[in-house]
Amino acid sequence: MDLFLVKKIISALIMPLSIVILLLLLAIIFYQYKKRFSYSCLILATLLLTLSSFRPFANLVMAPLESQYSAFTRSNKPVDYIIILGCRHTTDAQLPATSELGVCSLQRLVEAIRILRIHPEAQLITSGYAGNDETSNAEKVKQAAMLLGVAERKIIVEGFPQDTEEEAQLMAPRVSGKNVVLVTNSDHMPRAIKYFQLEGINPIAAPAGKWTKGMNDKKYWHDYVPRPKNLEQTTYAWYESIGRLVQWLKS
Repeated sequence: MDLFLVKKIISALIMPLSIVILLLLLAIIFYQYKKRFSYSCLILATLLLTLSSFRPFANLVMAPLESQYSAFTRSNKPVDYIIILGCRHTTDAQLPATSELGVCSLQRLVEAIRILRIHPEAQLITSGYAGNDETSNAEKVKQAAMLLGVAERKIIVEGFPQDTEEEAQLMAPRVSGKNVVLVTNSDHMPRAIKYFQLEGINPIAAPAGKWTKGMNDKKYWHDYVPRPKNLEQTTYAWYESIGRLVQWLKS
């Protein structure tokens, strides 16, 4: 089996919701034989699901990741490349490319175009493989960028890297010695920057899609109600934390 697929399967199995489901299954299986163990699994599952869906907890685990890099304003020298790291899309012939992009890819593209307006001298580099789709994420992001007014000559497509580490390894020779802006989601940025630094590249961070907006705003009752979006945020924070641990162990 492909090592990349194995990594994806393992990471999916250790996400919060997967652990909750496993604990619930154990609670059912052992109910007749080990009731104390069964009840313990049930309580742990309930606590984990509730905490992970609770906005204050989701912000608590996400904020350390997102606080490391501020929003991009302007580089003090010309920018050579704006790298858009790959994320998700789904090809649908009935939709424009902008609607085929996953939320993360769209967030990254919008941020990259914003920076391109500030630094029109730069070129965009889109990245990301196809996965199970017929078109690579890099190509789909390019199509969407063109629909949003970016000239095709301004876009370089790198449609082969499967993950962030491969993206850094593939692009390092091209961007070495250049002034580079790296665009990815804010929770993913610390890990992405580290991979590029390991290849001798020190890009300017341009985080997009921040989760922990308005943390100091006045709170209302609905901020303390468990919600699926908070569970999603906790899951992303958990995924990135595990990814950074693996990165540290490998380096």
